[in-house]
Amino acid sequence: MTVSNETTTRAVLVGLIGADIQMSKSPALHEREGALQRLDYRYELLDLAARGLPATALPDLLAEEEARGFAGSNITHPCKQTVIEYLTDLSDDARMLGAVNTVVFENGKRTGHNTDWYGFFENFRRGLPDVPRHRAVLLGAGGAGVAVAHAAMKLDIEHLAIFDQDNARASTLAEDLNSRFSAERAFAITDVGEAMRSADGLIHATPTGMKNYPGLPIEESWLEPRHWVAEIVYMPLVTELLALATRLGCRTLPGGGMTVFQAAAAFKLFSGIEPDAERMSAHFTELCKAAS
Repeated sequence: MTVSNETTTRAVLVGLIGADIQMSKSPALHEREGALQRLDYRYELLDLAARGLPATALPDLLAEEEARGFAGSNITHPCKQTVIEYLTDLSDDARMLGAVNTVVFENGKRTGHNTDWYGFFENFRRGLPDVPRHRAVLLGAGGAGVAVAHAAMKLDIEHLAIFDQDNARASTLAEDLNSRFSAERAFAITDVGEAMRSADGLIHATPTGMKNYPGLPIEESWLEPRHWVAEIVYMPLVTELLALATRLGCRTLPGGGMTVFQAAAAFKLFSGIEPDAERMSAHFTELCKAAS
């Protein structure tokens, strides 16, 4: 167990900017770990929907956080890519991925980071360690999809078929991945059903399945018991997609683990302290059980 050696309490104020985030477990997850690390750690939600604001209000929310002395902020849907133009600098990961989920405020600068890819990578590595990785279908090429696709390459998935409602966005992501990893391993598709017939598994990286975006992201008939299914949505923890996959006998990976591991990485960026990721994972499970 990792515990801070600090003997005095240090205040750390951080936030989360996004839409429809009132059910987020990030405040509880960060705050308990902060308390156990002997920090006066507070985590606030700056919810576009709750405030009745459009996504274009993002720069005002960033300015508000800076003015109030925030150490940094997590960024979620729909701001992970649009936030970049309001930042001073980007970490190598964020620059490479073109998406930011964590902003650190320090010395008058705003530095964007991406801990999403690591969150998915670590969750998959632990939760689906021995599944076949020859071919996979990725749904979604937005901010989260970009990070997940990077992780998929790092996980040695040999062929990644990417679908997005905006085919140009899927094509751009595939080109970026192939350039970054010096191999023709990713490609954009328009027919998910066809791709699923030869795929080992499905990675879901769209908002479908969240409370305000109910439903399935695919046709039921496309999923077979031989497929594995990796989800990034964690509210609810069991999405309609995961429920269907479980009924069919597929191996599944809930999105909660990605949330935990990206949160642990963000906690370190905000506080400078290495958190206890296992402890945070156990707490996340408690939070999910209490909410169910």
